[in-house]
Amino acid sequence: MNASDSHVTAFADLFGPPPDGPAVPVDWAAVESWLGLRLPADYKAVASAYGPLDIGEHLWLHTPCGNKGWFDYGTWVLEGRRDAPGVIPFGATRTADTLYWDTTASVDPDRWPVVLRCQDDENAGRDPWRRFGTPLLPTLVRLVAEGLRPSAVRTAFLTDLEPGAWTPPARRPEPTPEQRAAFAEGSGLETLIALVPPPAAPDLGEHTWDWLYERLGTRLPTEYVDFMKAYGAGCWADWLSFNTPLGPDKYDLAPVVEWFGDAYRDRRTRFPQFNPLAVWPEPGGFLPFADSIDGDQLCWLTEGATPDDWPLIVVPRHAQQGPPLPGTLTDVLLDWLRGHFTTEGLPRVAEPHEDALDHIGFAPFVV
Repeated sequence: MNASDSHVTAFADLFGPPPDGPAVPVDWAAVESWLGLRLPADYKAVASAYGPLDIGEHLWLHTPCGNKGWFDYGTWVLEGRRDAPGVIPFGATRTADTLYWDTTASVDPDRWPVVLRCQDDENAGRDPWRRFGTPLLPTLVRLVAEGLRPSAVRTAFLTDLEPGAWTPPARRPEPTPEQRAAFAEGSGLETLIALVPPPAAPDLGEHTWDWLYERLGTRLPTEYVDFMKAYGAGCWADWLSFNTPLGPDKYDLAPVVEWFGDAYRDRRTRFPQFNPLAVWPEPGGFLPFADSIDGDQLCWLTEGATPDDWPLIVVPRHAQQGPPLPGTLTDVLLDWLRGHFTTEGLPRVAEPHEDALDHIGFAPFVV
């Protein structure tokens, strides 16, 4: 019996034999090359024999695969690796906990201990980390002894798997010296372009700036126009989206300004203490032009002699209204991307243990 067989036998002694049907193929060489690390032998043996599993109707053991529209191993792993230095996720629970290996504990992956981040503890402000101190199979033995049901079936929501072995995504290119220099210092649009190269063909929409100004009833800041001419519509750092400025569709700039303004006025009528701002075209009213994936709005306060004098402000979705932001649009973006500035609606781009340049980017909207 080889080591792989012994791992499968040990797992089967706990949870029963592998499910009927063909195994889920895994190209472990490709997976480990993408991760930059070897994975524990017990995990690879179990994953190869069983595929993705629902263990004890409580714990999901995720394996390299993609399920159409539901789950992609690569996306899930990349998100999980951000949670703490040196962790790699391999499982989750029905109570929103995540299981990881702590790769900082040993150079030998077969000695990596399992750690669990408890969502309930994190929500309550307690230390969320449970440190088992043992690799995968001994940890599962312990969990069964603590009451985990000794059953394992193929994960129900992973039934429409992509054919063939999961293919890792392309690696993100290494930052250039020019990008690192722009990350370190500089200001204005030229520095932003050096840090995040814009697309070759920015999408602005089908109309003209004069069309937009007439529909909004105002011109817009020159800095914004230059910024949008460089980048067009798209999403920054997977968080902040700039609407298509010259389009008539409901998610383009002018319709969003009108829709959000009406919605805010309605909330202000009912809850003025939480919605204290004037709304364009009211004097000094805010005018939104970008939004976060969480529904926060980045806006101008239409105060000043000309649009170029308008300060920025965030209208947060889940917090009290804050003051205007310091600085210009491009400099606020630079400070936010560099980790020098955060506020409600603009959280930090990277965790303290991460290289921010791994998470800074701009994704144009697909036309």
